Amino acid sequence: MDSLISAAARALATGDALQALKHVALRDDPPALALRGIAMAQLGELARSRELLRRASREFGAHEVLARARCVVAEAEVALALRDFGDPPHALAAAMAELEARGDRANALQARLIAARRWLLLGRLDAAAELLAPVGSQGLPPLPAAVAALAAAELALRTLRMADAQAALERAEAAARRAGIPALQAEVARARSLLQQPAARRLCAGEAQPLRLAEVVALLDSGALVVDACRHGLRAGEASLMLARRPILFTLLRALAEAWPGDAGRDALIARAFRLREADDSHRARLRVEMGRLRALVAGLADIAATPRGFALRPRDGRAVAVLAPPMDGEQGELVALLADGAAWSTSGLALALGASQRTVQRELAGLEAAGRVRAIGQTRARRWLAPPLTGFTTILLLPAALPLE
Repeated sequence: MDSLISAAARALATGDALQALKHVALRDDPPALALRGIAMAQLGELARSRELLRRASREFGAHEVLARARCVVAEAEVALALRDFGDPPHALAAAMAELEARGDRANALQARLIAARRWLLLGRLDAAAELLAPVGSQGLPPLPAAVAALAAAELALRTLRMADAQAALERAEAAARRAGIPALQAEVARARSLLQQPAARRLCAGEAQPLRLAEVVALLDSGALVVDACRHGLRAGEASLMLARRPILFTLLRALAEAWPGDAGRDALIARAFRLREADDSHRARLRVEMGRLRALVAGLADIAATPRGFALRPRDGRAVAVLAPPMDGEQGELVALLADGAAWSTSGLALALGASQRTVQRELAGLEAAGRVRAIGQTRARRWLAPPLTGFTTILLLPAALPLE
């Protein structure tokens, strides 16, 4: 490796992309292309960065396996920043295995962290936890230690393990301070701010009480019968019931919980669950059928009693009833939550994260665009979606798999 390549690599390691470009900007050999690609990524020119990294990977010889694996890792990180998850994950996994086999532990760790962050964004928390399990911040250089701790903190926040999240954020803050990279320190500060922002609302007697993440955890651990509108489920202590695939039943359950300790009228339940303005005998018969199904599902946790006016929720063991609502109303909450980080997402990436079809996502995006809440940049396959960061509250509970109840 010549002196200019070495100097550019050292500059990139400290986050000085402009200094790195001064050394290699006029060179087109594969190592210089790779370093230019990384520098352009640090400057925010992600599309150009991806092009340079692909050129470098192609131009490295077949015998330069290690260099090509490093390019794959760098390109995967750019794809992560672009929120473009169209490439299959096995290429990154193969590069990580190659780097580990050849003793390049630093880049193998980088590949592992990129893969974990990818799964975190897509809501595959088990896969992310498996990748992060062997990683400890002790003994790591400051930069990867901070990134590893941030990933661990995000995983803990998404699963509402607040003590683990606090500890991970403290490690990330200390490592970011040692690294001396302002952008990394700002990222840690943003992650810390999530702990202080309202994350959900508790609906009670027609009023909404904002709750921070720690208060959400306290509510879920309180033993109350919690109807969770963030994850569309029911929880009482250790017992839980998912109703995400039964939207009508969940709508009825939420309406009953909001009316507790009173009852909900039949016409109001029909209007809310079936979206009908006027009810007839056939609709009331359907309501009885759906209530029978709901009664059977929640039998171990609560009873549903018929009243002269409608139906009432009667929790077992004298439990209180609480409704945990998202920080924002509407069916597009998860989509808004993903876009709230201020990054530009591809439609395919959003579809993967939400577990929905691209057509469904496109339809929801069109509605949000018409309302002025998102905007598109680029055309055709290069199109990306942006939304202004949401201030004042965190959307962590709206993210896919943010609050598992199973």
